[in-house]
Amino acid sequence: MTTKAKLPILADLFLTFFRIGLFTFGGGYAMISLINNSCVEKKKWIDRDEMVNLTVIAESTPGSIAINFATYVGYKQAGFAGALLSTIGVVLPSFFIIFAISRFLDNFLEIPFIAKAFHGIKLAVGILILDAGINMIKIMKKRVFTVTVIICSFLAMLIIDIFSLDISTITLLLIAALSGLIFTRFSDNFGNSKKSGQK
Repeated sequence: MTTKAKLPILADLFLTFFRIGLFTFGGGYAMISLINNSCVEKKKWIDRDEMVNLTVIAESTPGSIAINFATYVGYKQAGFAGALLSTIGVVLPSFFIIFAISRFLDNFLEIPFIAKAFHGIKLAVGILILDAGINMIKIMKKRVFTVTVIICSFLAMLIIDIFSLDISTITLLLIAALSGLIFTRFSDNFGNSKKSGQK
């Protein structure tokens, strides 16, 4: 693809992720729902299975979830230039807003109007994160192991929150990854031994 041919997709990538970065409060988890709507449902840049896998990878690797999403989708659509512009697009709104707040407004959250607005924003962020979680559960294949991990993870997070335990989400991710490795290994060995017994 020539540079001229790439220009429309590059502009589309930049503007799409700029909008996502501009209108999403609450960080990467809150952005997942908008990314799904823009990149999967409307643009068809990635499919649903890819969205689920990318969410896991973006959460498991260093850096912001939104930046990891933008970099991957941009690179898939237009190579390095796409990755660069998508990443810049999703970062710029936050940069400009935080820069303006830090430069021009002292005690930003002490302003009554802003403080009241943020109470509403916090509720909206919770709904966006819940929506992203529900969509992921709908998309993923329903297997006994998958459902078990979902239920165990939910209960673990509930217990950690209720009792204020000092356990990182990284620990839960590592436990889930180890469980997946053990389960897959066991399933493969069981399947191979079953095939051998049928011969």
